[in-house]
Amino acid sequence: MTVQDALRDGDIAVTVSSQTIVVKLGTSVLTGGSQRLDQAHMVELVRQCARLRQQGHQVIIVSSGAIAAGREHLDYPVLADTVANKQMLAAVGQCRLIQTWEHLFSLYGFQVGQMLLTRADLDHRERFLNARDMLHALLDNGIIPIVNENDAVATSEIKVGDNDNLSALVAILANADKLLLLTDQPGLFTADPRTQPDAELIREVHTIDETLRKLAGGSVTGLGTGGMATKLQAADIGRRAGIEVTIAAGSKPEVIQNVVAGNSAGTRFLPLESPLESRKRWILAGPPPAGDITIDTGAVTAVTQKGSSLLSKGIVSVKGDFARGEVARIYSVEGQCLARGICRYSAADLRRIAGAHSQQIADILGYEYGPVAIHRDDLVVIGD
Repeated sequence: MTVQDALRDGDIAVTVSSQTIVVKLGTSVLTGGSQRLDQAHMVELVRQCARLRQQGHQVIIVSSGAIAAGREHLDYPVLADTVANKQMLAAVGQCRLIQTWEHLFSLYGFQVGQMLLTRADLDHRERFLNARDMLHALLDNGIIPIVNENDAVATSEIKVGDNDNLSALVAILANADKLLLLTDQPGLFTADPRTQPDAELIREVHTIDETLRKLAGGSVTGLGTGGMATKLQAADIGRRAGIEVTIAAGSKPEVIQNVVAGNSAGTRFLPLESPLESRKRWILAGPPPAGDITIDTGAVTAVTQKGSSLLSKGIVSVKGDFARGEVARIYSVEGQCLARGICRYSAADLRRIAGAHSQQIADILGYEYGPVAIHRDDLVVIGD
């Protein structure tokens, strides 16, 4: 019997409609909590992904573990904790990691393609679209993308920062149906299960609020860069883009298959009913905010409840030094982050026209770029 035949035997019921699945694999999952890659477990994860492909689904892997692989390959050198040394380990580890993935997927007859990203690749609309086109080209040609942050060259200014949030951005690039965050925990609990044994697993989440955010703790192993808090951030980004997100234990048998089949596994975050269109997905996933705008209660109601654009009349204050066309966060006077959007005016201009009526803009500035500070089409509400 061939490997391909073995995949067909005992399949969980084949789904009729094809889905695009992003699977994020944390360092703790790939190493089993040890200091080296657990290839026995990696081949099991590959088997599950290969089965999804046999069922007609598209699969994208967001893989951590480059630095851990680099340390292992170099026989655990004693190094100073510097950015250059981490980048060196990542450079060595990326080679080892992609070779491992290539070998394991080849056992099941699939090819892989490496895709290394930084925040800079997502900041600008054109580069965002180029990255999206490359990702779809891999998928269209039957190649499984293996995505990671380009740690070998990334600095703090251009890093996404963790592979949880990177996986959410990749899911947006791919217009994915599901994002699966595999970790060393079964999901999100009502309390920290490490200190409170009676903590219960939260099976389904409809709304992410401050109470839920306070439940998110750190990673157990300390091997990765993200804990449950970053997974919650990633889940929030994904669900706002119309993507179903699940946090589950990577060690659980058939976890990938069960999530795709809709069976209970981990904590599932339901997507918002009205997913964002392409431009708004970029606003949410692409450039980091360049500044902050605080608005009054009337503007809060207009923006969050009435679907209105942000007018200069509702602006209370402006923080930062951003140019026209950059993204800013929008806050209430109480300090709640409500939205983000592309500004029609610079920060300096917005300070001058704050509190003024739209028809006064030209008189105040001597020119105008339209009657709104941020148009509704360029604004994404992110508050619950």
